[in-house]
Amino acid sequence: MTPERIALTPVGEMRFGHHLCLTYDSEEERHAVLTAYVRDGLRAGHKVVYLADGESSEAVLDRLAGAAGRDGPELRAGAEAGHLVIRPIAEAFMASGRFDPDDTVALLGTEMEVALLQDYAGVRFAGEASFSVRGWPGTDRFAEFEQSCQRAFQAPGSRAMALCQYDRRWFGPEQLRILEACHDGRVRPDDLYADGVLTITPIFGPPGLRLTGAVDESTLPGLLDVLRAEATRAGHYCLDLSGLEFCDLEGLRALIGAGGQGAGLERQVILRGVPAFLELMMKIAGWDSAPGVYLEGAHR
Repeated sequence: MTPERIALTPVGEMRFGHHLCLTYDSEEERHAVLTAYVRDGLRAGHKVVYLADGESSEAVLDRLAGAAGRDGPELRAGAEAGHLVIRPIAEAFMASGRFDPDDTVALLGTEMEVALLQDYAGVRFAGEASFSVRGWPGTDRFAEFEQSCQRAFQAPGSRAMALCQYDRRWFGPEQLRILEACHDGRVRPDDLYADGVLTITPIFGPPGLRLTGAVDESTLPGLLDVLRAEATRAGHYCLDLSGLEFCDLEGLRALIGAGGQGAGLERQVILRGVPAFLELMMKIAGWDSAPGVYLEGAHR
């Protein structure tokens, strides 16, 4: 299984028994998934156990609540009520001074049992994997630990799920490939819009949106809503249109106008993967040289 072919699951579709990994390059990408995972768990009556590396519980809560925006108070209330528990991973996994995969999986099993005894509907784990590259005793068996977790979470009747966080800047490609293969797949942010005709998904390298399907009279209102919500972003913005099969003139006008909606005078929208039919429409309309819009790879 390679990173390119591994299954991708929207975070909002995670279910008990899932053991998924989040691989990310930026904090924005990370929190687009992580805050939704925590929020959804609290709303579903799950206990959320966050295992943090290198930060205090207070710092992690501040980070999560800040990234959650208007849902931030909900996360803070969950932590105050004990529904969201944040623990240093060194204390949980290295209490004996050495990382032991079997002992650690047993510890997670105990956490599951306690959550059910506390009348939670289930338990969600979110763990930071960066501690495994610190060279601590026993962490050379980390892949073995992930394999054991896979079996434990997939056991019949499991009422638990796990989201393992991997910062791609710390893990080599081959190392990451091996660790990803110990999971059901990767998790990704939820779609911002999806109606069966048009799907709009956030992207992070560079920041922007990926559009798949068709922009027409029926989907234009949804596109406009997303563009308005994204207009508060500062700096350049990318619209990946490689998955568009159709776009009418009003849809194209909306995409071109996205550059004028953002914060700051220097905002530029980069149109990536523009289909040939759409590039021709832009040239005919004279929009291929519109200010604030750059057609990546266009023939000029």
